[in-house]
Amino acid sequence: MAKERVLLKISGETLLKVFDEPFEAQAKVGYNRKAINFIAKEIVSVKDFFELAIVIGGGNLVRGTQLKEEVLLQDGVVADYAGMLGTVVNAIVFQEILEKDFGLETRVQTGLEVRSVAEPYIRRKAVSHLRKGRVLIFAGGTGHPDFSTDTAMVLRAHEIGAVLVLKGTKVDGIYDKDPNSFYDARFLARISYMDYLSGHLKIVDETAVTLASKHALAIRVFNIFKEGNLRKILTGEKIGSEIS
Repeated sequence: MAKERVLLKISGETLLKVFDEPFEAQAKVGYNRKAINFIAKEIVSVKDFFELAIVIGGGNLVRGTQLKEEVLLQDGVVADYAGMLGTVVNAIVFQEILEKDFGLETRVQTGLEVRSVAEPYIRRKAVSHLRKGRVLIFAGGTGHPDFSTDTAMVLRAHEIGAVLVLKGTKVDGIYDKDPNSFYDARFLARISYMDYLSGHLKIVDETAVTLASKHALAIRVFNIFKEGNLRKILTGEKIGSEIS
């Protein structure tokens, strides 16, 4: 029986999270091994039941928007390329841990070519890796400036034929406003593509949601730091929020 193919997006910040400490009080650059191990164990728990691809972000190392706003880098294209290279660093670090410490067979493919450390993204090769049971990590975003890793999440999911798109975050799902800033923030178990876009919500990039709407791909947003959540959401439990 063929396994269902799913795509999980993890942000760079999830590789940095410190447990039992407010996110705002944590370091903004680097890694936290406890957080990485937690995510790795969640992946191990589902790997034998699904074909799993992962899109990884780079916000724990560098963001193109930050380079534009804080460093005042004038060329936005250069800033975006720097952000994409940050995702490549995360991908090869995460790959090493998944393989050496958790025994998984993995491959990294990048939209931005860095052949010395990873394969270039080739759709048919990506599908072949998944069919062989390898965990596939996509890095380098789409390989083009002006597109976020959220957009890469939806684009790669469409290209490889994933039946489910998941965004693992540090919050339980989508709210109508920031729950860390507003006590009356309302949890949204489901929201349509159009309502999400008209509400200018931020947890998933608007371009990504527009692309998901075009291809009728539902996006599930959930808290990846609750043990068992990844398996629960993949086995049909109503965890997190859905954009559809």
